[in-house]
Amino acid sequence: MTAELIYTGGLHTNATHLKSGNVISTDAPVDNMGKGEAFSPTDLVATALGACILTIMGIAANTHDIEMEGATCNVLKTMASNPRRIAKIEVQIQMPDNKYSDKEKKLLERAAHHCPVAGSLHPDLEEVIEIHW
Repeated sequence: MTAELIYTGGLHTNATHLKSGNVISTDAPVDNMGKGEAFSPTDLVATALGACILTIMGIAANTHDIEMEGATCNVLKTMASNPRRIAKIEVQIQMPDNKYSDKEKKLLERAAHHCPVAGSLHPDLEEVIEIHW
């Protein structure tokens, strides 16, 4: 097993990662009866995409001795209705102020577009990934 979740009432859950013991709390979003007191489940999906992209880029950077520590990522999730679902996830990556060669940029950009979370999302979900050098 990967995680154990407990419904704690009030549209909240606590998810415990079994290997590490780390806990993530969730709440329903304010536009769906929640209070916005924590990540919503769909926030976690969008955030997982950003984290996965940075991780896969980091693996490529480590493999090719490219420095990218300090890279940041902002994620914007857009919901649709009928049915309620994530329609779009925009990922903005700001790379550190390093002198990246064209070859390094191409390698990291390719890695960003091969994240397993992205490959697991529905093909109708629009993904926009922008890397700012």
